[in-house]
Amino acid sequence: MINILLAVGGIALVIFGADRLVAGSVGIAERMRISQIVIGLTVVAMGTSAPELFVSIMSALAGTPDLAVGNIVGSNIFNTLVIVGVTALVSPMAISRKTVRRDLPICVLAGCALAAVCADWQISRIEAAILFAAFIAYMVYTVREGRKNAPEADDAAQGKPMKIWAAILFVLLGFGCLIGGGQVFVIGATGIAQSLGVSDAIIGLTVVAGGTSLPELATCVAAARKGNSEIAIGNVIGSNVFNIFMIIGTTGLITPMTICGVTLLDMGVMAIGGFVLWTFSYTKLTVERWEGAVLTAAYIGYTWWLISNL
Repeated sequence: MINILLAVGGIALVIFGADRLVAGSVGIAERMRISQIVIGLTVVAMGTSAPELFVSIMSALAGTPDLAVGNIVGSNIFNTLVIVGVTALVSPMAISRKTVRRDLPICVLAGCALAAVCADWQISRIEAAILFAAFIAYMVYTVREGRKNAPEADDAAQGKPMKIWAAILFVLLGFGCLIGGGQVFVIGATGIAQSLGVSDAIIGLTVVAGGTSLPELATCVAAARKGNSEIAIGNVIGSNVFNIFMIIGTTGLITPMTICGVTLLDMGVMAIGGFVLWTFSYTKLTVERWEGAVLTAAYIGYTWWLISNL
C-alpha cells in the first residue's frame, strides 16, 4: 500500500510540476521576447534531462561509465518514440518549418555522432571534448537564432504575460516537482514490481527508464494540451541533443568509457527513430495522431524484443 501511494503521489507531483514548468517557460518566452521553441530547446530540455545527467555523472564517478551510454541511448529512444508518440496521440503536434529544417536535422546528426564515436566501443576524452564543444556551439547558435527571430513586443504582450520573477519561480518549482516526483514514482513502482516478483532487469528496462523520462513526458503532454507544441517538440529535440553532446561529453571528460551492454540494434533504433520523426514532421509540419501511434507501437515492439531476449 505504501508503494502504491508513493507511485500515485509521484505521478501527481510530476503532473503538477509539468503544469508549473510550462506556464513559467511560456512566461519567460513572452517577457524576453524569444520563441517558445528556444525555451523548449534550452531551459526546459536541460531541466527535464537533470535525472539523466545525475545518473550518468554518478556512474562515471562510481567507475561504471558504460552505464551512462546505456542510460542516454535508452532515454533518447524513449523520448523520440514514446514521448512524441503519446503527446501526438493526446494532441497533434504542429512543428514550425524552421524546426524541421534546422533543429530536427541537428538532433538526427547528434544520434549519428554518438553512433560514430561508439564505433570502436570506446569514448576517449578527445571524443568527449568534441561532443561537449558541439553542445556549446549548438546552444550559442540556438540562442542567437532565437533572439534574431524574436516575436514582436505587441504579440508577446497579449494577455498580460507573467512577471519575470513569477515565471522563474514557476520554472524552479516545476523542475523540483518533476525531479522529485519522478524519483518518488520510481521508488514506489519498483517496490510494487519487486513485490510481484518481477526481475530487476525488467524493472530497469521499464520502470526506471520510464521514471527518469517521466519529466519529459509530463512536460510535453502538458504543453501540447495548452497549445504550446513548440515547447513540447523543443523539449524532445533539446533533451536528445543535451543527452548526447553535454551528458556524454561531460561523463567522457571525467573518465574515458568502455561501452558494454549497448548493442548495434539499440544504436540503430535511436538513429532510425530520429530520422522517422524528422520524416513525419517534414510531410505536413505536423506529427498527427496516427503517426504518434506508429512511434508508440515501435517502442512497444522494441521493448518486447529486449525482454524476450533477456
